[in-house]
Amino acid sequence: MSEGASGTRSLSVGVIALWIVRIALAAEFLYSGYLLFAGGHTEQTFEQIGLGQWLRYVTGVLEVGGAIGLLIPRLGGPAALLLAGVMVGASITELFILTNGGPVLPLVLLIASATLAWFLQDQTRALLGIEPPPDEEDYR
Repeated sequence: MSEGASGTRSLSVGVIALWIVRIALAAEFLYSGYLLFAGGHTEQTFEQIGLGQWLRYVTGVLEVGGAIGLLIPRLGGPAALLLAGVMVGASITELFILTNGGPVLPLVLLIASATLAWFLQDQTRALLGIEPPPDEEDYR
């Protein structure tokens, strides 16, 4: 990052956009996790799935944990990947298991989480100790 005349750092538009997406997704998943723990209509939904209420709590923990992870710089990539996985399950459930399922929101959240995970893949690689692939120029 470059420093301006006043000594402050200037952030690129891409970095700011990624943080806006991270914060928006974190807010959505915190709210969704809250609804899962609060019960109400989510109890009926998970009853219709047929695997029991334990799945509601596991999903809530994954969503809240992923939302918190999105806000921690080193964990943003892995958290986005985790949330994309949760949304794969939610999308499949809404499409094929629930009688009046609405797959639009889970699919939108899946696309947003997967896209964010793609842009933050360096964080995931660093956490797992995986070297980034060599540049194409190295093969020429």
